[in-house]
Amino acid sequence: MRIFLLFILLSSTAFAQKKQIITDKIQAKSAYELLNDIRLHPEKYRKVLGISNVELITKTKLVWNDQLAKVAESRAYDMANRNYFDHTNPDGFGPNYFIQRAGYQLNADWLKTKSANNFESIGANHPTAEDGIKALIIGKGSPGFMHRKHLLGMDTWNGSLQDIGIGFVQVPKGTAYKTYLCVIIAKHDW
Repeated sequence: MRIFLLFILLSSTAFAQKKQIITDKIQAKSAYELLNDIRLHPEKYRKVLGISNVELITKTKLVWNDQLAKVAESRAYDMANRNYFDHTNPDGFGPNYFIQRAGYQLNADWLKTKSANNFESIGANHPTAEDGIKALIIGKGSPGFMHRKHLLGMDTWNGSLQDIGIGFVQVPKGTAYKTYLCVIIAKHDW
């Protein structure tokens, strides 16, 4: 009987410690608006974000895409739920796989590797989604300026991307990070 009661106690404790993950669509939309403002008015952000070559920024407005937003939310949620931070999930699948699976048609060449990522930037532990966007552009905690190029369309490839979805989740406790941000900027084909 004691073993049975101990089992019930341990089970209820484990259940009580389940992570509470909050998907924040308002934060995601706010980050989207900020990113478009930066793209359309880069001079305004030159100093604060340390952008010395604003002339390379694609000054086109990104278009919100609900399919990409659902993928971005799902990716951020999965990272929080399974306590990892990577473009490839623990099962070996990358963003391109999930984008295609959601019904956003991609070029077949972009799907040859299950871990492929041509469209995603991620951030973690930023108080807000806007702070995450700024950190990715500044290059804080990211490899070089890859995220800056992606978010601001600063080369031919990234400048050709037009659709966007953002996911932002908050986790009060139980994971390595308190927030996870996923930004997907994509296009269907060349």
